[in-house]
Amino acid sequence: MKPGPRNLITDVTGIKVGNAQDARLKSGSTVLIGDAPFTASVHVMGGAPGTRETDLLAPDKTVAAVDALVLSGGSAYGLDACSGVVDALRARGRGFRVGDALIPLVPGAILFDLLNGGDKDWDRNPYADLGRKALDAAAEDFALGSVGAGTGALSAMVKGGLGSASLQLPDGSMVGALVGANPVGAVTTPGDRHFHAAPFEIDGEFGGLGPDPAAGLGLTFESRKMAAMSARANTTIAIVATDATLTKAECQRVAVAAHDGIARAVVPAHMPNDGDLVFSLSTAARPAGDVAVIGHAAALCLSRAIARAIYTATPAEGDLLPCWSTLNA
Repeated sequence: MKPGPRNLITDVTGIKVGNAQDARLKSGSTVLIGDAPFTASVHVMGGAPGTRETDLLAPDKTVAAVDALVLSGGSAYGLDACSGVVDALRARGRGFRVGDALIPLVPGAILFDLLNGGDKDWDRNPYADLGRKALDAAAEDFALGSVGAGTGALSAMVKGGLGSASLQLPDGSMVGALVGANPVGAVTTPGDRHFHAAPFEIDGEFGGLGPDPAAGLGLTFESRKMAAMSARANTTIAIVATDATLTKAECQRVAVAAHDGIARAVVPAHMPNDGDLVFSLSTAARPAGDVAVIGHAAALCLSRAIARAIYTATPAEGDLLPCWSTLNA
């Protein structure tokens, strides 16, 4: 396996990603849109998820495909980013037809960034507009770090962010991951230099520093984030994708496997105050693939994407936590 040409989830045939953010708000939204509706499912392992339209992604539910997926900051307010995307897709004539009605299907998930130092004293919920803007910005190339859903994200010790990575499988099919990393746990080991995901790094994509040589990692838990704000202000939300043809049930199994990528990159992971969630999708641009291999690749991509999110985060006025890049300049 090797990374795709962009090392982004958009190496998967048939999808684009767009970001929109507000520096004053210290928050934003990210939209993944398919060239055509795609098969998708979801799996949640965190104790505090915030979601919209995820029930319809269960394998036994009638809906066969959805139009887009949304990752957003803003906690419950951020779910309104989905509404902005729904309105914009309807205007484009995209959606599920029921008689004369047109219904765009846009599941979404949020992370909590309401206490990160941004100005949240709005008169009108800003997230519908952010969702529309992110959809309008959708392209094969997109930025990582302090953008979109990762704009105001924080890990335990340093700023979080938006990350992505990809892998091409031996059969030619592509797997990719997209993540808003805002976890309870730490993405770096004590000392803020090495990444827990270092064993899975490819071509120095997040600094090339290798694994931490120390032993006994994880026996203590220090968190600048908890000291600065709240133990409840968390969540890692992600999308993994492949262009191999999968059923909805197979997509769900890939989502389950991909959660291992969170656990390899974040210590501790899947905590009661995390809302850890992974969407999984298939654009079906290629023949059916090996679900076990795709799930393994999805977990590898997600670990790398989380580290890349923190590695590419950039400082901004009023930040509560330092960036990895600042501490390791």
